[in-house]
Amino acid sequence: MDKEINESGRRTVLHIRGMVCPRCIMAVRKVLSDAGVEPLSVELGRATVEGILPTDAMSRISAGLDALGFSLIEDRRTAEAEMIKTAVIEFIHCPGQPQKQPLSSYLAATLHREYSHLSKLFSETTGTTIEQYFIAQKVERVKELIEYGDMTMSEIADRLGYSSTAHLSAQFKKHTGMTPSEYRSHQTPRTPIDRL
Repeated sequence: MDKEINESGRRTVLHIRGMVCPRCIMAVRKVLSDAGVEPLSVELGRATVEGILPTDAMSRISAGLDALGFSLIEDRRTAEAEMIKTAVIEFIHCPGQPQKQPLSSYLAATLHREYSHLSKLFSETTGTTIEQYFIAQKVERVKELIEYGDMTMSEIADRLGYSSTAHLSAQFKKHTGMTPSEYRSHQTPRTPIDRL
């Protein structure tokens, strides 16, 4: 939890683990509202509120978040690692244009830090690299797009920035033990993206 001072006084930034989609933002807004706190903003991974929150409000917020599978993050390094995870998820799941920008450039621009700093912090905090996390997220996204059934493998490869369908298939098989077409036939359960 960070405390910031601005022109109008103090703000508290709550870092929240497990937020991965717009529904998560709505759920966190409700938890804050139920705790009697009106947020200034709620984004993936964080909520900003005016003032310093009293202990009883923090307890209500923490309990409400825990009940929904979220949790407050107290440690700054862990909060930064969660911000990296959130940015990777947004990068992969962002609708629209295929991913042509390198992930390292996107993370540096989005988080306003040198990629080398982000990479080191992430590895030290999570025990895995950003690249490994990115690949795991991409594989889950490929599974999701296969299940929807409205894109060809070539379109999926292009959407997710693979150089070819062969590259996509090789990476998919390495991580799942099956080819995309085998997955299409068997459709094993997907891993929730906030659990990777």
